Amino acid sequence: MTRRFSQVDVFGSEGGAGNPVAVVLDAEGMSDAEMQRFANWTNLAETTFVLPPTRPEADYRVRIFTPVLELPFAGHPTLGTCHAWLEGGGEAADGEIVQECDAGLIRIRREQSGLAFAAPPMVRSGPASEEDAARVAAALKVDPAEMLAVEWVDNGPGWIVGLFESAERVLELRPDRLDFDLGAVGFHPPGSPTAIEVRAFAPVNGLAMEDPVTGSLQASVAQWLLAKGRLQAPYVASQGGAIGRGGKVFVSEGDGEVWVGGRAETVIDGKVTR
Repeated sequence: MTRRFSQVDVFGSEGGAGNPVAVVLDAEGMSDAEMQRFANWTNLAETTFVLPPTRPEADYRVRIFTPVLELPFAGHPTLGTCHAWLEGGGEAADGEIVQECDAGLIRIRREQSGLAFAAPPMVRSGPASEEDAARVAAALKVDPAEMLAVEWVDNGPGWIVGLFESAERVLELRPDRLDFDLGAVGFHPPGSPTAIEVRAFAPVNGLAMEDPVTGSLQASVAQWLLAKGRLQAPYVASQGGAIGRGGKVFVSEGDGEVWVGGRAETVIDGKVTR
């Protein structure tokens, strides 16, 4: 069967500078095994499959797969899927798009920066235990005293984050091979174009290399740092510089919600036979 297919670059400061996601439109009828097999074949951080919604509030349903497992939520796949759905003729009744995924209903809106999603609630948050903080320090090969905090910021994928004083230190990190999903965040100097530098390592999700730009991590980091008063919205975060990408994530706040947005651009548009 032939299905519509797009590969979308998300959060890039320019074309090809962000994080790619493969999107299979018209995925109705594909089995779980077929979806997982195709996601493994694309070998991208995530591949999504668009299905008819099962809830009346939703415009479409999406399933999100890494090369090795299914995720309840992920950020750049959310924006990339919405972008492909809109380009494929999707229309939202009230101007706001509602995506159904295993994490629930995710609201998406158009902004000057591109598309933005409302950050879902975290399923686990709060300071890490001393044991977990020690694991983070060992994995990043740093003295535990270098980190301002170590926090769980898990909105589905399982993130734990080490917070550093400077973005420069975050860019210097050369972690060992990991067996858990880990983020690192550091502050750029006041007045810089971007407020923080973010890096993400997700071996549990099947990523052998560093993730270029990570919407789910950016969302939960924003919820954490804004709530603690360490940042003020709106702000821009950068990610991907350590691996030659140029990710820009735009964070805003309103009506008690954190919105995470960025640029989305179709790079490949065609059909796939599955």
